Amino acid sequence: MDAQPVEGQSSHQLAETLNRLASGGGLIEPLPGDIQRLSIPAGPGGCPQGVYRLAQLDDTRNLQRYDFNWQPPCTLTLRVRVSAPDLPGTWGFGLWNDPFTASLGLGGGARSLPALPNAAWFFHASLANALSLRDDLPANGFLAAVFSSRNPSPFLYPAALLAAPLLTWRLTARWLRRTARRWVQEDSTLLSHDPTVWHDYRLDWRLGEVSFLVDGQPVAEMPLTPRGRLGLVIWIDNQYAAFKPDGTLKYGVQENPTSAWLEIADLQLYSGR
Repeated sequence: MDAQPVEGQSSHQLAETLNRLASGGGLIEPLPGDIQRLSIPAGPGGCPQGVYRLAQLDDTRNLQRYDFNWQPPCTLTLRVRVSAPDLPGTWGFGLWNDPFTASLGLGGGARSLPALPNAAWFFHASLANALSLRDDLPANGFLAAVFSSRNPSPFLYPAALLAAPLLTWRLTARWLRRTARRWVQEDSTLLSHDPTVWHDYRLDWRLGEVSFLVDGQPVAEMPLTPRGRLGLVIWIDNQYAAFKPDGTLKYGVQENPTSAWLEIADLQLYSGR
């Protein structure tokens, strides 16, 4: 089935209806040429001086996950560039289930219980990040990535809370990291092009596969798909999180030596009919 634009959900209309979330001095500004700039200011990292800096567009705010807008087949296209290739923190664009509604405790507001991740997106993570549970996949860099998770019963949340202290010991943390792979499947491809110049990005989410294209050329095809309904997210922040193979778990905020920005244009999101 061919993807068709959903009324009121493409191009300029879509950009105008997205929620805007900014913290720590983050800004979302319209620029000439129907461009949106998401930026965060320079500032320190670490504690206690560092603060969470975020600029984000999304269509998930105040929605329960079962009410998110998108399911396969759907196609996301847009043009993007960023201010530097090695920005601290993370930035990206794509579809997700908003699993950490409190942004790991560093910003945003909790709306519902945390969930295991389901996502298909272009995602950049700085070297301080280590965001893969698999040792054979890249843990940072500019990635085309898919997460597919079976979300556990809510009755298991008390057990998860009781297990949280085990993350403080590397031996048990390594065991939990391996165990998490049973619940969270993932695939990713490291991209090598220069993200500081304009490129056309396309993500096709189909039943049974997700494909990624840059400037019309396929860069990844994955026979793994997210579960459930997803929402659109576009963001830039200074956050990092690392769960390394040796069991080390760290997260926090990074210094921005200079201001950082991400610009988007020609945003379109289509859904099959």
